[in-house]
Amino acid sequence: MGIKDMIRPGLGRKQNDNAPADVILPAGNTDNEATAGATAEPNADEKPDEDVVPSEDVQHGVQDMEAVTLSWSKKSLYLTSIWLIYLFNAFQTTILGVLTPYVTSDFQSHSLLTVISVVSSSMSAAVFIPLAKILDLWGRAEGFALMVLMSTLGLILMAVSKNLETFCAANVFYSVGFTGLIYTIDVVTADATNLRNRALAYAFTSSPYMITTFAGSAAAQSILDTINWPWGFGIFAILLPFVAAPLFILLKTNIRKAQQQGRLVREKSGRTLVQSIVHYVIEFDAIGVFLFAAGLVIFLLPFNIASNAPNGWSTGYIIAMIVVGFVLLVAFAINELLIAPVPFLKFGFLTDRTVVGACMLDLTYQISYYCWNYYFTSFLQVVNYLSPAEAGYVTNTFNVVSGVLLFIVGYGIRRTGYFKWLLWVGVPLYIFAQGLMIYFRQPTGYIGYLVMCQIFISIGGSVFIICMQLAVLAAVDHQYVAAALALLNVTGTAGGAIGGAISGAIWTNTFEAALARYLPESAQGDIDSIYGGLDVQLSYPQGSPERLGIQQAYAYSQTRMLAAGTGIMALGFIWVFIMRNLNVANMKQTKGMVF
Repeated sequence: MGIKDMIRPGLGRKQNDNAPADVILPAGNTDNEATAGATAEPNADEKPDEDVVPSEDVQHGVQDMEAVTLSWSKKSLYLTSIWLIYLFNAFQTTILGVLTPYVTSDFQSHSLLTVISVVSSSMSAAVFIPLAKILDLWGRAEGFALMVLMSTLGLILMAVSKNLETFCAANVFYSVGFTGLIYTIDVVTADATNLRNRALAYAFTSSPYMITTFAGSAAAQSILDTINWPWGFGIFAILLPFVAAPLFILLKTNIRKAQQQGRLVREKSGRTLVQSIVHYVIEFDAIGVFLFAAGLVIFLLPFNIASNAPNGWSTGYIIAMIVVGFVLLVAFAINELLIAPVPFLKFGFLTDRTVVGACMLDLTYQISYYCWNYYFTSFLQVVNYLSPAEAGYVTNTFNVVSGVLLFIVGYGIRRTGYFKWLLWVGVPLYIFAQGLMIYFRQPTGYIGYLVMCQIFISIGGSVFIICMQLAVLAAVDHQYVAAALALLNVTGTAGGAIGGAISGAIWTNTFEAALARYLPESAQGDIDSIYGGLDVQLSYPQGSPERLGIQQAYAYSQTRMLAAGTGIMALGFIWVFIMRNLNVANMKQTKGMVF
C-alpha cells in the first residue's frame, strides 16, 4: 500500500465503490500485453446479446449508453449522424480559421490573436472533466444538447460583435461549446465501438476534413468578398441546431426503447432541490473547476500582453498575474489531492503509465504545434502572396493528408492489435518535418517546400491523434471512458493554450522590434498600424521596400516560434517510452450492437 492509499481514507475523501478491480493476468502474460481496465476475451468482435442488461455498477449516463447499444438496431448504429456533425464542424472550423485574423484586424488587434486563443483554450480545458461527469451522471444526450446550446450562443455573439471584448467573450462560448461537442461525440463513438475497431471508427469520423479543406477555404474567401465575416458566423449559428438534432433524438428514442423493453429502470433520488444543488456542486468539483480555469488563464495571459504593459515584464499587474495564477494552480493541485470529496482528476489515472504517457505526449504535441501555427495563415498571405483561400488550402494540408492516413493507421492497429510501434515512427518524423520548416520559413522560400513539410507533419499528427486516444481508452474500463478522454483533452487543450502563450510571447517580443529594424525610414511612423493590422500589411505592393521589411520581420519571428516548438517536441520520445504496448485486439469494453 502506497502513502496516498494510507492518507486518503483519513482525509474524509469519498471512496469510489465502482472502481474496477485489479485484473489478474493469465500465466505467461507479460507487461507488454497487460490491460489496466479492459477485459480480455478470445474474440474481439463483439456481438449483440439481447439477454444481457446494462451494468449495475456504473453511473446513469454509462448505463443509458449501454442500454442504447443493447436496444438499437444495426440500422440505428449506422444512422447516428456522427459523420454529418463532424462534416459540419470541419466546415465551420476551416472557414472561421480564415475569418478570425480579419476580425481581429477590423478591431486593429491582429497581434492579439493568441490572447483570444489562450483565454478560450484555457476555459475549454477546464470544461472537460465537468462535462465528463455530466455525460456519466446525466447522460450523453443531455451533455450533447448543452454543448450545442453553448456553441450556438457563441456563434450568435461572434456574429453580432462590435468590439474585441465582445468577440473574445463570444469566442469562449464558441470554443467551449464546439470543443465539448466533439468530445461528447468521441465518447459516443467509444461507446458504440469495440477497441479493436475504434481506431478505424475515429478515422471515419475525421474523414470529413478531407472534403472541407478546399471547400471551406473557398467559402471563406467568398464570404470575405461578399457578405463579410459577421454572416460567416451567423450562417453556422442558424444551421447547427438542425444538424445536431438527429443524434440527440436517436439517443433519447433508444433510451426510451430500452426502458420499454425493461432493460433500463430508473429510481428517483429522493433529494430535495437544495440537496440536489449541493450534490452536483460536489460531484462536479466546482471549486476545482474554478481554480483550474482561473489559474490557467491568469498565469498564461501575461506572456501575451507583457510587451504592451507600461513597464514590460516589471509592470506590477504582470508580476501579480503570474504569481496569482501560479498560486491558484497549486491550490487546484492541493484541492484535488487532499480536499475535494470527488476529485477533478482521479489519482488512479495519474498512476497508470500508459495514461500518463499518452496525456503528456498530447500536451507536448499541442504546445509544439501551437507555438507557430496561429500566425501561419497570416505569414502565407503576407510573405508568400497567397489569397485567404490559398492560405487556407496550405494550412489545412493536415486535414487532407490525415483524412487518408487515419484509415491506414486504424487498419494497421486492427491488423496487429498494437499501436505503440506507430508512435516510434510518428515522433521522429514530426520533429524532422517541423525542423525543416525552420529552414524554409524565409521570405524567399518556395511554397512547395512548406506544403511538403505540412504533409510530413500531417503524417506524424495522424499517428498521434489515433494512438493517444486509443492508449487512454485501452487503459480503463467502460465506466471511465468519458473521464479518460476528458483527461486526454484537458492536457491537450491546456497544451494548446501554453503553445499559444509561447507563440504570443515570441511574437510580441520579436515582431515589432523586427519591424523597426527592417522597415525603411519612410514606414517607421506606421509601425503601430502595421503591427496591429493584417490588412495594413497586405496593402503594401509586392516587392516594395515596406513589404520586404514586413516579410523579413515575419520570417524572424516565425523561425523562433518553430525552433521553440521543435525543441519541446523532443520530449515525445520520453512519453512514448513509458507507455505500455497494449494489445487492443484481445480486449472487450462495450456491450450490445457495436462496430
